[in-house]
Formats: sequence, structure tokens, C-alpha cells
Amino acid sequence: MLRDLLGGEPRQAEGLLLAAMTQMEQLMTELQKRIATGDARQHEYRKLEIWTAGLLGSLDELEQSQFAAHWFGKRITSRYLSVMSSEEMMDYYRHIYFDKNAFIRIFALLDKLGTFLNEWLTLDTGESKKHFSYFTVLRRMQERRIEPRLGERLFKIKETYREPMSRLRKRRNTEIHYMNSELQDDLRHSRGAYGQDIPLEDIASQLADLDQGCEMVMRTLAETFSYAQTMMRKHGKYGILGQE
Repeated sequence: MLRDLLGGEPRQAEGLLLAAMTQMEQLMTELQKRIATGDARQHEYRKLEIWTAGLLGSLDELEQSQFAAHWFGKRITSRYLSVMSSEEMMDYYRHIYFDKNAFIRIFALLDKLGTFLNEWLTLDTGESKKHFSYFTVLRRMQERRIEPRLGERLFKIKETYREPMSRLRKRRNTEIHYMNSELQDDLRHSRGAYGQDIPLEDIASQLADLDQGCEMVMRTLAETFSYAQTMMRKHGKYGILGQE
């Protein structure tokens, strides 16, 4: 959608994006087959199918925001707002919008995945923490030794992207709880420089973090949904659906 609005070419999914989407679509197909049989638990299958479809839609929206953040970020050449043309300033604010939209979506998508995992694996995380994140669910998987192979793989992915995700989380928390993240950058750069021109945040560095965060999400989704399919095919086990 955004590519069309911006005059870009239609997206050709490849690499990690294609892998994640393929695994999610394949799981949906497996669930639809079970629903079609009239299985007594088809309501549970249908719920998981809907959640998977929701995650697939969220991934699509995240990737579009990532694309748009890069699109407008590449058009910014000035280091100071004061020297920007009106056109470049509009591009700058459009970049901010989509960059912000993307890094917030990263954590929103992961938390939706946390809800999926919690239900699928019957973790009952909500009993100890009403509002929980994906990372809380991952810790609970490890503590209770539930599907340890999946837990180890997801933990390894989390650790691989620890530093960029930490920076993205800080920006997300600032945006949601305190002030606009770009104003936080301005505040930091302006210490001792009141009245002087303030350089823009490091757009290239922030986009690099965004790309790493999106990569983390895609790898996590691909691993999770590939594992779910393996469980269904080999063992007939599917979390809240129990043993068949």
C-alpha cells in the first residue's frame, strides 16, 4: 500500500520476510484443514488461525512502515532544521512519523506473539502478571522448561539483537511514557548549547537499529511458526489443544 502511494515498485517478499510469512501461512493452512474436518476443538483451531492471521497482518504493516521510514530518510541531506527547505522539512517529519510507527510496532507485534505463545503452550503467564510482554513469556518458557528447544532458539535470537533492541526499547518507552523520542534527542544534544542550532539525530544509525529490530522480529516469527508446524505434524500436540 505505502509503496504504491509513494510511487515505488510492488514489494517482492524475500529473505527473512519471505521466510516468516511462508511459515505463518503454512501454519494457517494446517489449522484450516483441521477446522474443515469438524473436529470438536475447531473453535480453538479457529482462534489460533485468527491470531496467526493478525500477526501476519502486523508483520506486513511493520515492513511497510520500515520501507517508508527509509524512503523519507534517504531524502534528508541537511544536518540542521534551520537550513532545510520546506520540502526537506516535510520529508524529515514524514520520516519521523514512519520511523516512530515502525519501532512502536516492533514491540506491539512481539507482545501479540507473546499472547499467542502463552495460549498455545498453556503458560498461564497472566496468573502472575496481568499485562505481560513477549520477553516475560520467553522467560516463563525457560523457567518451566516448556518446549526447551524452541525456548533456546528464541533466546539466542533475543541475545543476538540485544543492543539494537535495547536502544529501540528506550526510544519506544520515551515516546510512550515521557516525550516524543526526537525531542528527547534534541534535549540531549542541547545541553550547554541553549540558543545554538541543534543537529538532527543520527538518522542512519537509527534506521540501522530499526532494520535490526525488524530482522529480530522476522527471525522470531519464522522460528516460532516453523516449530509449531513440526509439533503438529510429528506429535499431534498443540499446546491448549492437548494430545491427540
